[in-house]
Amino acid sequence: MTYVMAIDQGTTSSRAILFDGEMKIAAVAQEEFTQHFPQSGWVEHAPSDLWETVQRTARAVLEKQGASAGDIAAIGITNQRETTVVWDKATGEPVYNAIVWQDRRTSAYCAEMREAGHEPMVTHKTGLLLDPYFSATKVRWILENVEGARAKAEAGELLFGTVDCYLIWKLTGGTVHATDATNAARTMLYNIREGRWDDEICAALGVPMSMLPEVRDTDGDFGETLPEILGAPVRILGVAGDQQAATVGQACFEPGMMKSTYGTGCFALLNTGDTLVESKHRMLGTIAYQFGGKPTYALEGSIFIAGAAVQWLRDGLKVIESAADTAPLAENADDSQEVILVPAFTGLGAPYWNADSRGAIFGLTRNTGPAEFARATLESVGYQTRDLLEAMRADSGDAGLGKVLRVDGGMSASDWTMQFLADILDATVDRPTILETTALGVAWIAGKNAGVYPDQAGFGATWAREKRFTPEMPGGVRSRKYKAWKRAIEGTLVY
Repeated sequence: MTYVMAIDQGTTSSRAILFDGEMKIAAVAQEEFTQHFPQSGWVEHAPSDLWETVQRTARAVLEKQGASAGDIAAIGITNQRETTVVWDKATGEPVYNAIVWQDRRTSAYCAEMREAGHEPMVTHKTGLLLDPYFSATKVRWILENVEGARAKAEAGELLFGTVDCYLIWKLTGGTVHATDATNAARTMLYNIREGRWDDEICAALGVPMSMLPEVRDTDGDFGETLPEILGAPVRILGVAGDQQAATVGQACFEPGMMKSTYGTGCFALLNTGDTLVESKHRMLGTIAYQFGGKPTYALEGSIFIAGAAVQWLRDGLKVIESAADTAPLAENADDSQEVILVPAFTGLGAPYWNADSRGAIFGLTRNTGPAEFARATLESVGYQTRDLLEAMRADSGDAGLGKVLRVDGGMSASDWTMQFLADILDATVDRPTILETTALGVAWIAGKNAGVYPDQAGFGATWAREKRFTPEMPGGVRSRKYKAWKRAIEGTLVY
């Protein structure tokens, strides 16, 4: 039996998934790791946790399936994007913790660049807005706040990478310092029009270009693993940031197709083909995937907190024992209460991009309890998605855009949440048979390159719907609820 292994290094856990020759899941191994919050708005990971959990889950999934490295045709890597690691070129040791995409400590750097008039230039070249979300200002922070880092970087002794890049370096024993175009596109240092690291942006941020990895195609060759890691060397033949991998896994290959992934955050991507749309409504231009040297662009809306709000109910407030408790609670919530949660725990993402906003709850009464909190938490995901869809429609001039939305990620398993999503969007929501579209997407890329999976058209033909959700909410109720959400958002924005 031949398998393809997908390494899915996420924000709260690392997973290894084995796909069989028919692209079906054969085995999964998963391990959570510690989140570090040194200060309000700061989020870090220990790079050793990322590396060790990846190794352990990769070995565990082989053991679970009774397979060996010789049974693996290829590895595909997908990863949390924007999270930033800087390490010593000689020793491989990180100079600081990984600064996570949710981290907001660099908002002052972004304000400084904005005041210097750099934002139009940055947006034109990268498709991104000046925001702490992206990697660039995180690199600058490390160079300016870790003793000796600036001097070592300028001497060519430090390397930068997003999580995929760091893992490739470790997996190949430091022989490959490379990333793919989708991850490079999220750093705010990469010119997605010209396909190169941008010297003007690097100079403005004080990031030496010697730190930057080589950028390869999403379906590029990223070397092979050290034999001692899995028992024999295995080729790495596909890399994509998690949201782009999900776009591929959802077979959104045609312009106008759209997917939304509900994990720690929520990310909607609209395929725009060979056109890089310059958003007028604070959406992001990005690379959906790059095959054969040709980028396919996307318009993206990023929501920082989706499933993380459910995690907050469980671990912070301790009003639920598991994520699965939220839907039954929401179903039994008091309909007369209009409780709204704005989960701006680490600022607001698209289309607001308000780094200093913080979470708020509106509409509390003496009778508000766990059920109402659960419903407000799940509803916040639908409201935020509608914000993204409204902005994309305005950018495209197409009021009918997104009438069918393909969904995936952990929260999409909740029928209650997906029905509310269809209701508040007034759109059809399609859930595929395989919810692990992120891992599937990168597994298909690697497997295609290894010659064991079909071409793009063949893969697209395999997409299958498990359930369809259609709107049932009366228009007047939808309008009232969304207006209440917009009022709540206005109350959290920091001007």
